[in-house]
Order: sequence, then structure tokens, then C-alpha cells
Amino acid sequence: MTAQQDDEEAPLLQRSEQPTTRTPLPWNQFWIILFLQISEPLSFQTLAPFIPQLIRDIGVTHGDESQVGHYVGILESSYYAAHVLTVFHWSRLSDHIGRKPVILIALSAISLSMLSFGLSKTFLGLMVSLVVGGAFDGSNSVIKSMVIDITDVTNMPKAYGYIPIPWMIGTTAGPLIGGSLSRPADRFPDIFGQSELLKTYPYLLPCSISTIFISIAWVVTYFRLKETVSPRTSLWELIKRRFFRQSYAKSCQPSSNVLVNLEEVQPKPLPLRALLTPKVSTVAANYVTTGLFHMAFTSVLPVFYATPIELGGLSLDPPRIGTILAAQGAAHGIFQVVFYARLHDRFGAGPIHTTGVSSGIPIVVLFPVINALARAQGIGLAVWLCVAIQLALTISLIMCYPSLALFVRVAAPNRATLGATSGITQMFLAGARIIGPASAASVFSYSIQEGHDAWLVYYFLMAMAFFAIGVSLLLPRDPSVWEDHQ
Repeated sequence: MTAQQDDEEAPLLQRSEQPTTRTPLPWNQFWIILFLQISEPLSFQTLAPFIPQLIRDIGVTHGDESQVGHYVGILESSYYAAHVLTVFHWSRLSDHIGRKPVILIALSAISLSMLSFGLSKTFLGLMVSLVVGGAFDGSNSVIKSMVIDITDVTNMPKAYGYIPIPWMIGTTAGPLIGGSLSRPADRFPDIFGQSELLKTYPYLLPCSISTIFISIAWVVTYFRLKETVSPRTSLWELIKRRFFRQSYAKSCQPSSNVLVNLEEVQPKPLPLRALLTPKVSTVAANYVTTGLFHMAFTSVLPVFYATPIELGGLSLDPPRIGTILAAQGAAHGIFQVVFYARLHDRFGAGPIHTTGVSSGIPIVVLFPVINALARAQGIGLAVWLCVAIQLALTISLIMCYPSLALFVRVAAPNRATLGATSGITQMFLAGARIIGPASAASVFSYSIQEGHDAWLVYYFLMAMAFFAIGVSLLLPRDPSVWEDHQ
């Protein structure tokens, strides 16, 4: 559904156009969007439990346990380093050729990336695999734009209440797959012990399962997903214009699979400079600071679990790490599905976001507390209680993202720039995700070395959290405040 606007500079939603009754969600397409959202968290959460052990196996640390976190951070950041260079262009491209082609390209790239990762035996091979996935994966930003395309102000908070369901499935199933099925020839010798392939490539099985799921998602997208914007041209025509310098006056006409009203006057996409409004910059800044802390914490968490107790961690093995991360993902999804829309209606998106980043303070404090208890008493009830409290606090942190997505809608200058605006915010978020994992994991590795301050990584994370809290105060209580001033 597309807003009728004659002026390409008109705001996305005029107060007079806002519906007075709650619009039902278009479930015939929304369920496909939810299904597609599983692909990215499933893929990369599959890797999380065994990456520390994989780094040890390939020998890049030469037996130095303190360097594991450093290389884990570099590996995770390589994906986002490629992603930050391309995500805006993929998102903006979706405003011209449609959302569906970009999603199909992204799913193909993730599938290839996962398969290549499982077959890699060197650190360079692992990095190249993730770089390919990051460079061609514009799905997350484009899917967010599709949610905005098919919703309005009355049902968008409800839609984002369901968005955690696929993330819950992906972040729950991914760690279980990665933790349980890594090194299958060793763990299940009766079943996989005779497989030379799995002995040679001990992490291929979990990566292959993710690849199979993504391939199914590609088929569903190709045959069932309908376009939500009117394509102005085709990808092939853009390629020919760029490389063959040919001129095409006739744009592609939307097919019957496009969920738009052709009688409405369509606004035009704006140049990049016109997109960088104060509102877009404010949302982008919040994405940066939130993503910086969240990804730093996410990178440190499995490394902390895998690091020996005497060096500042918990000495947990990949299956147990996978179980903990899966439980965390399930808790995130269930809580947001049940409570997010209610909390939004009661408090507004701004306070939810500020509360979320503020939870980073006790989250960080619990790291040294957990290790101190493990040193004093071993891994007992007190340790597991603190681990549970820490993971419960991350529920508030993860709710920052749907809150920020609501601000993207009103920050976009017009409907035709939704993809580009979402791409800008995701580009800055990807930039934060480059710095977050690499810096935090490296500081963690440095802090656990003999003679260094073991609390250094926690000071580092605390500074990130306070920075995110300060930037969050720039947002109004609710996105409708920005609409009132348009």
C-alpha cells in the first residue's frame, strides 16, 4: 500500500492521512516476510558457538589462548566491513528495481557464504566467505522496508511485535545447530564416524543445514513473495546503462505481483544529500551507538564463555555455549511478541530505546561478578543465576531495534526513499558492527594477558553503553512527535 503524494518532498505521513482505525496485517505476504527473517540470524548464529574452537583448530593463534578473542573479532567484523560498503546501495537499488530481486540476490549470497565457510581450512578462507556474504547481503534492510511498505501507523507496532518470532527461531535454532553438530565425526562416531568428508571439514554439517534452509527461503521468495513497490526499471537495464552506455526511456511496468496502486501518483527517490536530514541523522546516530555496544557485547559473550576460568571466563564447551545462546534467543522472541506492542502503547518508542541501552550498564557489571563467583565457588547455582540475570537484561537491549525502526518510517523524506533511508541507517549500523566485535574482542584478549588490567574490557564496554544512553536522549518520546512538526 503506497501513500498518495503529489510532491516528492512531502512527508511520509501527513497527520490528516493517518487512519483512525487499526488496519489488519496483510498476513498473506507478512508470513513470508517473517519466514525470510529467519535466514540471517539462523546462518550467523550457527557459527557463533564453534568459532572460538575453529580459530584454535586452524592454528592461527599458534596455541596462544589469549589471541582467540582477537581473531574472533576480526573474523566477525570482516562480514560487516563488506556489508557497510554495499548495504546502502542495495537498499537504494530496491527503490528502483523492487525489493524482491535484491532479496533473491542476498539469499543466494548467504547460501554461498555459509557453504564456503564450512569448507574453509584457513583464516583467509573464512574471511573471504564472510566478506562475500556481507557484500551481497542487503536482505535485512530491504525486508525492513517491505514491512514499512505493507503497514501503516496503526498496525506497524503490532507488525514489529511479530518480527522477533523469526529472530527467536533463528537465534534459538542457530546456536543449537552450530553447537550440537560441529565436529560430528567426534561427537557422533556411530553415525558420522565413517565420513571422511566430515572428518576433513568438521564444521561443514551445521553450515550445510543453514544453506539448505536458505535455499528453501529462496524458492519461497521467488514463487510466493509479491513486490511491494513499483519497479522503475530492471536490474538488467541498469547493468546495460552502466556498462554499455545505452539509453532506455521506457521503464519496466509493474506486474500483477506488485502490491501497489498504479493510480496513485508515485513520488521520486531523492539524491543522497537530500536524504541526510537531521531526523535521519539522529536515527542513524542511535543505530550506530546501539549497534556498537550490542555487537561488542555479542562478540565478547561467547569468547567469555569459552575462555578458561583462570583467565577471566567460564570454561564452557561449544554445546553448552550453544544452549545458552539458544535460550537467550528464545527469551528475546517470546518477550517481544507478548509485550512489545503493549509497552510501545504505554511508554512510546523513545523511552523503550533509552531503557534498552541503559540496561547495558548492569549487563557489563555482571561479567566480572560471574567470573569471580566461578573462581570462588566453581560453576554452581550462583554462577548460573547471574548468567540468567545477564541474559534477561539483554531482552531490554534487543527491543531497541524495533523502536528505532519506527523512527525510520517518519524520518524518511517520502515514500519513494524508504529503502534508501533504511539503507543509510543500516549502513551506519554495519559500520558500528565492524568496530564493535573487533575492538571489544581484541580488548578482551589484551585484558586477560598477564600483567594487564583484567577489567579493561569492562571499562571499554561501559563507555560504549554510556555513549549510547546519551545519544538516545536525542529521540522524542514517540515518532508521532516528528510527524506533528512536518
